[in-house]
Parts: sequence; C-alpha cells; structure tokens
Amino acid sequence: MDAERPTIDESYWMATAPGTGFPALDTDLTADVAVVGGGIAGLCTAWELVGAGLDVVLLEADRIAAGVSGYTTAKLTALHGLGYARLEATHGADSAALYALSQQEAVDRVAALCAELGIDADLESTAACTYLEDPGRTDELRQEALAARRAGLDASFVSGTELPFPVAGGVRAEGQRQFHPRKFLLALAERITAAGGRVHERTRVTGLRDGTRCRLSTERGFTVEARDAVIATHYPVFDHTFLFTRLKPRRELVIAAPVPSGDAPRDMYMSPADRVRSVRSAPYDEGRRLLVVTGETFEPGAGGVRERFARLDRWARERMPGFDGADRVYRWAAQDNDSRDHLPYVGYAHAGTQHVFVATGFGGWGMSNGVMAGRLLTAHIVGGPRPAWTDLYDPRRLPQVRETAELAHFQAAVARHFVGDRLHTAHADSVDEVPPGGGAVVRLEGHLCAVYRDESGGTRVVSARCTHLGCLVRFNDAEKVWECPCHGSRFGADGTVLHGPATRPLEPRGSPEPRERG
Repeated sequence: MDAERPTIDESYWMATAPGTGFPALDTDLTADVAVVGGGIAGLCTAWELVGAGLDVVLLEADRIAAGVSGYTTAKLTALHGLGYARLEATHGADSAALYALSQQEAVDRVAALCAELGIDADLESTAACTYLEDPGRTDELRQEALAARRAGLDASFVSGTELPFPVAGGVRAEGQRQFHPRKFLLALAERITAAGGRVHERTRVTGLRDGTRCRLSTERGFTVEARDAVIATHYPVFDHTFLFTRLKPRRELVIAAPVPSGDAPRDMYMSPADRVRSVRSAPYDEGRRLLVVTGETFEPGAGGVRERFARLDRWARERMPGFDGADRVYRWAAQDNDSRDHLPYVGYAHAGTQHVFVATGFGGWGMSNGVMAGRLLTAHIVGGPRPAWTDLYDPRRLPQVRETAELAHFQAAVARHFVGDRLHTAHADSVDEVPPGGGAVVRLEGHLCAVYRDESGGTRVVSARCTHLGCLVRFNDAEKVWECPCHGSRFGADGTVLHGPATRPLEPRGSPEPRERG
C-alpha cells in the first residue's frame, strides 16, 4: 500500500452508514419465531415473517449488519461465476432453471422493497459479467452463456467488455443490481421494529433446545422461547445441524478507492480464474465513484494476509486507471462458506427437527441468497404453498457421489489441521520471538497458548484451542486476529469471539513473566 495516502482498515459500507444501538436482551422472552443472526439472511427472514403477522425476535451477537453482510462486495446478481453449466451437469437443467428463478427473484425483491419502503440504498440497475482472459477458455464461456440462458437469465456471450484491459470474452447477464448493503439492512431493521418485531444486539446465543417449543439460552443467562427458531449466523453455531462437515470456509480480500467516474466500470465483473478477481463501482461523490476490487481467496488461518493485500493492490494499480492516484484506500476481508455441491442449505436444519431452520452455504453470493433464504424460510414457517425450488436447497438432501469425494477431501484437510498442528510443539519457541504487532502459538507451562504482543510490547495470552471443536488457531497478521483453519471461527487478540461457529471466547491463560535480556 502507498504510504503517502491513508489506508483505512475498514469496510466502506461500515464506514459510511450510521452505527446501531438496539438493546441487549435483559429479560426472558417468548415469541412465535426467534431469528439468530442479524445479517442479510436473518434480517430478511425477520422482515418477511413480521409481514406475515408473526411475533418475531431477532438476536445478534454483536451489531446487526456488521458481520459478513457489512464486509461484502454487495453485488446483487443471479449470475454466479460459471455456475450454470456446472449445475446442469451435476443437478440437471430443471435444477439450474429453479436456481436462476430463485436468485433473480431475490434480486428483484430488493429493488421492490427499496421502492415500496422508500429505502435509499444507492441501488443501481446494472449488468453482471463473468469474464476470462485466457483465449483457451472461450468455449467454456460460450457454454456457460448458453446454460445461463436456458436457465432463464437474460444472458449472452460477449467478446469484449468496458474493462481497461483485453479479455477473451465474457458471459453478460442483464437486469442485475448493486447497492449499499448496510443502508438497505439498517433501514429494514427500522421497518421490522416499527412493525412490532424486536431486535436485540450484543446478545450472543449459546444454546438451543429443540422441541415443540424451542428454547434459546444466551451468554448473559436470559432465554427466549419460541415455536420456531432460525439459525442465520452465516456458519451454523450449533453442531447438531451436522452441516459443519459439509461446509468449507474461505476468505477474500477487498480494497476500494475513489476514482474519476470515467475510470470506473458501470457493470459488475468477476473472473473465476486461478486467482479470482472481482470489480465493481459504487456512487461516491460528484465526479468520482468508488472502485471495489476483490480477490486473493484463501483459507482462514493460511497466513500471509499482508502480502495478499499487496498483490491485490498491485493488480488494481496496474489494471485499473485512477486507482493509483486515489487519495485513500479502504481495505477489508470477506468470509464465505462453500457447500460441497455448490448449493446453499436453506430449510429444516436436520432430519429430526420440525421447528429449527438454517440458512448457510451461500458460496460467496450472500446478497441474493440471503434474500432468497428469507422468502423460503418464511414459506416453511407460515405454511401453505412453498416455492418450486424448496427441495433444491433442502439441508437434508443426500450428498451426490461427486460431493462424497469432496467431503472426504475436506474432512481429511480438517483432520490434518486437528492432528498435524499438534505434532508441532509450537509456532514459536518462546514469547520473546513474538514481534510487536504480531502473534504466534507458543507452548507455555505445557499449554499451547496464542500469544499476541501489542505495539507497546504488552502481551495477551489465551488458549490456542478453538472453543468450537478444539483445532489450533493461527494469527492473521493484517487484521490482528486469531483464525481457526478448520471451520473458520475468528477471535480478537484478547480471545473474544468475532465470528462463529464458536460461541465461547478463547480461554485466558495469564501473561507470561518477562524474561531478562542479556
């Protein structure tokens, strides 16, 4: 990053929308439905349920729209990379058509809500384009365009784009949207409470008892009883869903900077090549638009995040006019969960429940899938006719043969972390090796500890074992957080939970005695 211009380590969406102050839960409650999670899936579900006349309480561990939904690229599209040819091949043409129908309906639903409720979310109509630079993959793009069109999208193959560098071709879909996600979601939360729904922030749910009445327990000891419960925490926080065996977390980096309007693309672009790159722009000020560039996919805990940011920054400087001269750069990271068959899990959480529902596995396309989940879960809970794509997203569906092989590969990787990380005594031999602003796993008095040293030299020492299933955490050098490589839980330098599935903080271990230096 350029030292002469400010780098803002925050999501642009978070920096340009007001904070929230919904009260923490301070008493026991009852409701028709309890929704756990205040991102796009949880808030859209709560809105649809309130609109259906149900008594709804939404519980968010931190602040609403401040987790994954506050750190997205906010592309609202039904064109998901090169997904339609794959869907046809693995699930059939009918399934691909149902997927397209459900996703496009979600895109249009956001536009309808903005118009109906008077929400100013910087919503713009645009096209989405999946492009490749390798001429050897042009036929792949042509096949994807045909598959997307057969599925019902207004899609076509294009030989060129408005991007300022040559491409081999692209798949372009009309009728898509882009928006400011927090402006939309905060306005939706206001409408939810105005309609009688209840929203509680800083209320972490730590337990769930399933039955004819669901009972949710919280970190502070208060409970919520409801007929139905929706787990919309991005990654399910309750292991009895067993979906953690079928989800693979990944992170992507995002940088954004204001550029002259003439240098900003109007459509949304995504390249699913070896090193993914995504480009879009958003309104900024008179004469400028915000250029948003995403890429550098990696697994939580993989390390080297600073260098990944640097690579993404170099790509933007070399490829996108105006970026190099921007007066500031925002940077943040997004986290997604991929399902093994590339379809989300939305519906009954497992085969043994009639009252617990889940929405997860959005695979990087959380904006459309979060809205889709709200509509689908409401149909489940309210009863009556359900969408034609209900079975497509059913979490209880059986793995296909191809998915079974991928599941085995994923679980083998988890096992390698769980067992292999313990074969190494530590990632540093002593606390003295941890530099200011850095972190490492160190063995102290027989315990594997996550040690962070702040810039002044003070240390924070917590257990290195993730409180989800016990994998060893690793340090993210750019965001100064601990990450679990097994299932994606994230913790602050002091061990506080930032991102599930973990619901309990890393256990404090006390500060090590300073060693005298000779």
